[in-house]
Amino acid sequence: MKSAFALMTIAASSIAPAAIAQTSVTVAEKAPIVTLNVTETVEAAPDRATVGTGVQTRAPTAVEAMRENAAKMEKLIAALAKAGIPKKDIQTSGINLSAQYDYSDRGGQPTPPRFIGYEASNQLSVKLQDVKKVGTLLDAMVAAGATNVSGPTFSISDPTPMLTQARGAALKTAKMQADYYAQAAGYRSARLITLAESNSGGQPPMPMMVRSFKEDAAAATPVEPGQVGSSVTLTVQYALER
Repeated sequence: MKSAFALMTIAASSIAPAAIAQTSVTVAEKAPIVTLNVTETVEAAPDRATVGTGVQTRAPTAVEAMRENAAKMEKLIAALAKAGIPKKDIQTSGINLSAQYDYSDRGGQPTPPRFIGYEASNQLSVKLQDVKKVGTLLDAMVAAGATNVSGPTFSISDPTPMLTQARGAALKTAKMQADYYAQAAGYRSARLITLAESNSGGQPPMPMMVRSFKEDAAAATPVEPGQVGSSVTLTVQYALER
């Protein structure tokens, strides 16, 4: 005879486990909803600059063009190091080699393009931690053989305090606008129900401009850093309550 304990064990094992119910409850807002997009920007003087520079060379063959370009680039990098730019702040941003052709119309007769050689270019992106030295650095680049310069682009190394200030201003503005709509529509108050943020920290809104330089470029290039802004955009929803 099986024991009562054994029978209970068998009975328990024969019962299928109950399904686990999952319940999701959504409470819909009955009050009117106001959706606002608010952007606030805080500006400050930049403490960092990024400058693009590079050299271009032309030669009859690809090998010669690349060899001459490498020699000029080594001179340019050495000048940057002499100017106090650490190696970690110098980065190759592009190397290009292309065949060059003359497509000009000669004598009004259709003629195939004339091959004139190869052009090699090597570009660098240089970070500068002292914006006051940007003009001096540009001059040093040109003196070292740079044939083009792009920038400078100014930025803030740590935009966190600016973003915090912009965030608080944006939230305050959103609340003020929501309260206005509530009162104008005959409601007592506005209650925040959703909030989403996007931001851009310490970066300029404009892209870098490219300039070409001649060998006799004037010294003491003037550079004005101005100010850059950190922006916070809030998308908020308020429920209007009576």
